[in-house]
Amino acid sequence: MPVDLIPDFIPVPGYLDDLVLVPLGIWLCRILIPKAVEVNRARAEVWLAGDPAKHKSMLGLAAILAAWAPWAWLLWRWLAPRN
Repeated sequence: MPVDLIPDFIPVPGYLDDLVLVPLGIWLCRILIPKAVEVNRARAEVWLAGDPAKHKSMLGLAAILAAWAPWAWLLWRWLAPRN
């Protein structure tokens, strides 16, 4: 954390404050998310699950992977250790 109540180099309490503060921060973030976000997330899941035509993005994924594959291979060949 950029700001730490007890520095981590202090053996036990240095980590215990993180053990308490991180879950507290996650809990606070969940509380602060507006209910409209949760409602819209549920609506989006229903919308995506309802129409199988929306899952055609796999073809797009294949096209993108096919376009990037030669560049990834060239990068791998360039960075691979030489014997």
